[in-house]
This record gives sequence, structure tokens and C-alpha cells, in this order.
Amino acid sequence: MSTEDKPLFEDPNAALREVAQNPAAYAHYLADFYRVVLDMQAKLEILQRETRVHCRGTRVEGDRMGQAFLRSFPVEKSLNDVLKHLKSARVGLERSAHKRHAHDERVKEVAKQRREKMQIREQKNNPPLQAAPESSGQQAAQSPNMNYGGPTSIYSLDRSESA
Repeated sequence: MSTEDKPLFEDPNAALREVAQNPAAYAHYLADFYRVVLDMQAKLEILQRETRVHCRGTRVEGDRMGQAFLRSFPVEKSLNDVLKHLKSARVGLERSAHKRHAHDERVKEVAKQRREKMQIREQKNNPPLQAAPESSGQQAAQSPNMNYGGPTSIYSLDRSESA
């Protein structure tokens, strides 16, 4: 292989950089880890039960009541801690995927809000020029949707249209 075929600088993090930039790819990538953690958790739960049964059942001649349990307690506690940490890792992976999606939604909303604020600011700074009304009677005739002078009840609707 010649040096021309191989790029001079290969970035080992390029693939993860692309995953981090796309929320769907990010969620898919974390889902793979989620499945692995679930599988590990299920197997460790089985191991925990089998270890508990074996360690508590291992008796030494001359043991009193509860001594086998006390000897097995540190082993059981260590597996319980591992399972607790796996559960928190699983919850963290799920939460991270949701927060990544929410981040993109929030970015879109911020951009939209800023555009709207800019439009409002431009309208305030440059109001459209309107012609001044000549008389109040002419204004009422031009705009039939005004609150004044329109029909006041549903019974007067027919009369106002026919008059």
C-alpha cells in the first residue's frame, strides 16, 4: 500500500462526530448500548440468584443459624451494586437520547422565536404608511366589520342585510 492510497490524517473520532450531530443516529447508537446493557443486566440477575442460593446453602460444620447468610452477604451486595449501576446506566442512556432530541427541538424553536421577534421589531421600526380617514361616516361604510353600527343580535341580522 502506497502513501498516496492512505490519507495523511485519519480522525478516529469522525464517525462518532457524525453520530453526535444527528439526533436520530445518536438515538440509534445509544439504543445499541441499551440492548447490550439490558442483556448484561438479565444475565447478571440470573447469576445473582444462583450465587445467592449457592452461598447461602454453603454451610460449614459448627455453623449457627445465619452465619452462612452473613458470609454470603458481601458477595450478594457486590452483585446488587453492579445491578444498581447497570440500571442507572440504562436509565441514563434513555434519558440522554431524549435530551438530545429535545435539544434539537429547542434549537429549532429558538431560531423560530428569533425570526418572529425580528419581524416584530422591523414592523415597529418601519410601520406601513396608511392614509388618514377623511370622515367617520365614510370609514364606517368602508369597513363593515367594525364593532359599531353592526347588527346587535341574531334577530337583526336579516334586517341589516335586507335594508
